[in-house]
Amino acid sequence: MSKSKNEFGLILKLLAGIVIGALIGFAANENVMQVVMSLKYVLGQIIFYTVPLVIIAFIAPAITRLGQNASRMLIAALVIAYISSVGAATMSCLAGYAIIPHLSVPTAVAALHPLPDVLFKLDIPPVMPVMTALVTAVLIGIASLWTRAEIMVRLLDELEAIMLKIVSNVVIPLLPLFIAATFAGLAYEGSLTRQLPVFLKVIILVLLGHYIWLAVLYSIAGIVSGRNPLEVLCHYGPAYLTAVGTMSSAATLPVSLSCASRSSVLSKEMVEFAVPLGATIHLCGSVLTETFFAMTISMLLYGYLPSPATMAVFIALFGVFAIGAPGVPGGTVMASLGIVVSVLGFDPAGVALLLAIFALQDSFGTACNVTGDGAMALMLEGLFNRSKGKVSQA
Repeated sequence: MSKSKNEFGLILKLLAGIVIGALIGFAANENVMQVVMSLKYVLGQIIFYTVPLVIIAFIAPAITRLGQNASRMLIAALVIAYISSVGAATMSCLAGYAIIPHLSVPTAVAALHPLPDVLFKLDIPPVMPVMTALVTAVLIGIASLWTRAEIMVRLLDELEAIMLKIVSNVVIPLLPLFIAATFAGLAYEGSLTRQLPVFLKVIILVLLGHYIWLAVLYSIAGIVSGRNPLEVLCHYGPAYLTAVGTMSSAATLPVSLSCASRSSVLSKEMVEFAVPLGATIHLCGSVLTETFFAMTISMLLYGYLPSPATMAVFIALFGVFAIGAPGVPGGTVMASLGIVVSVLGFDPAGVALLLAIFALQDSFGTACNVTGDGAMALMLEGLFNRSKGKVSQA
């Protein structure tokens, strides 16, 4: 009961952060926004500093507890993430060919009101990049198994307990403030009222695509695992809202771990292995979104949709780039700009418009990414832990 109350309370705090932040942004003057942006900067530095530590502290101990299955699980997770991204992009592409020719979307995007400079900066650089942390965690975990390093295993368990306290007592309480500051900035610069209506039809279609793909993922996960996928999905509300506010899979990671750990059909080891890994390699929502937007912009600016052969090459490569994209705001689109230019043939105007429209819904694409990680964890549970029940969370 207490977990349900905490989950509901976090949802209320996140929603309050969104609403209060938007109201502040609509009413604030430049001086107030300088303070708000300074607060957002400092909070963001603290949150993103913890992310690589969380990845190491959760993935490495999870690998040591998984034993000899760890290597096979890692390969399986990479395959699932790639297939999910390619599948989402393919569905988006087919929808694009069917729908985009019938849409009429303006090409002009209204200029935004510039955000003021930050008054105060407290730089807290992470000890390492997210991808470096992921590789480090995997290597330490697997090498500990190879060498049977009992002392290192105990140290990793201690690190996990320490980071769990930091997440629950520091990071999660800061997230509603960070989200409020983020939405204050969006409201102040005009994104919520000026740009959003321009591409509203396209964004609504993309959101429907997110929900369809999540339904596909969780249905497959239920079949593969033989367990009720709703018992995972029903706990992801706080993570979804946090992702909407932070626009970052990495920043949402602490809440994602908390949500997935409440599921009665996911083991502790699987949650701590699959959820941090998914936040780094599984970006299906962002891939789905960018594919549809890229096709829309191609029609708007160049008067044609890319050929099926071109889109097939783009999607196959995009799946690889998505695995290596950073789980930060705009990470997917930035990682893919090379193939957007070289494969789709976008000029600077097309790239600029893609960045602009992608930014409008980046939060919802991230929310789809984060929620999809629960389905990936359930699939891995079915592949490697199908005959076992939920491991104790103690």
